[in-house]
Amino acid sequence: MLGVAIGTTALIIVLSVFNGLEDLIRNLHQTINPELKVSLQTGKSFEVSEEWLAAVRKIEGVALVVEAIEDNAVLKYRDGQMVVHVKGVSSNYPQSLPGLDSIMKAGRFELQQGQNATAVLGQTVAYTISLALHNEFDMLELWYPKRLKTINLGSLSAEANFNRVFVKPAGIFSLEQQYDASYVFVPLSVAETLLDYSGRRTALEIKTSPGVSISKVKRALQRFLGDDFLVQNSDEQQAGLLRALRIEKFFVYLTLSFILAVASFNIFFSLMMLAIEKKRDIAILYALGAEQRLVKRVFLWEGAMIAFSGALIGLSLGVLIVLLQQRYSFVGMGTTTTVVSAYPVVLQFSDICYTAITMAVITVAAAIFPAIKAGQVDVKEEL
Repeated sequence: MLGVAIGTTALIIVLSVFNGLEDLIRNLHQTINPELKVSLQTGKSFEVSEEWLAAVRKIEGVALVVEAIEDNAVLKYRDGQMVVHVKGVSSNYPQSLPGLDSIMKAGRFELQQGQNATAVLGQTVAYTISLALHNEFDMLELWYPKRLKTINLGSLSAEANFNRVFVKPAGIFSLEQQYDASYVFVPLSVAETLLDYSGRRTALEIKTSPGVSISKVKRALQRFLGDDFLVQNSDEQQAGLLRALRIEKFFVYLTLSFILAVASFNIFFSLMMLAIEKKRDIAILYALGAEQRLVKRVFLWEGAMIAFSGALIGLSLGVLIVLLQQRYSFVGMGTTTTVVSAYPVVLQFSDICYTAITMAVITVAAAIFPAIKAGQVDVKEEL
């Protein structure tokens, strides 16, 4: 019974940790990803016009439309350079994501200071190029190949083959490695000039009105835009990462279930030894008129008592530990460089149900063969 309880507790805790990680990833990405994102099904960019954008804004439930241009470019600063992911956004981008201030490590999330275009960089990007945020003399340089049919290799000037823009650093953010190590936010006009995207966008980011169903707005957008466009909610934008986490959770569940199945052999051998030791008592029961199914039921009930008692204790202990971790965060990550200091846990009722069913099936199954063996006792031989 103790073995069943420990296994059940471990299963509840591990599944809750995976739930917590999934919830953490979802919350992190929602800080910087829109509620809905519009992009092409195939292709990189699409034409936009003021009339078309106005029609999108008029769709019921659409509160804000952010225009975005994304592509890779080379970032240079002093003697350092690296390839970064440039994301140009319209001026209303901070309004669509009110949580941006919470991820700023230095400076502010602003892409315009007076007449000067500014940039906000990921923390790892800033470290890589040794950025001095308050240096007023050195500017960031962004380089991108011009859209030329032929490259002029004989030219001594890099400007003949590359677009180059200068921006002033305004802030450093830290969210998650995927963003920190590559993202640079710039004004839409800067990205448009750098990438030669005049009148074209790679995505539209939609903020919905308060109290409106996001799925309803998504369907309305999809109907208006047609099959050439892809409309994704926040989960679909990081579907690959969430899917990988769920698959990992499923295989961990299977692995622990197999471990519990092996541990259930303790129940199997205990009941088998009981059936052997109690042969004479079973024979006496038969002599007194007991039927075979009664004897089998005795052993099945013993296995069930062990299973359900252990499962109940394990479930109670597992739920208690998870709730204490949620409240007091007493189990830390062991490092100060992580997004959260303690393991995130989220308790789901479905996990409790699956764990209880798994434990019941495994342990009761272990009692079936000893019950059959007990029912095969020969009364004449034993008495």
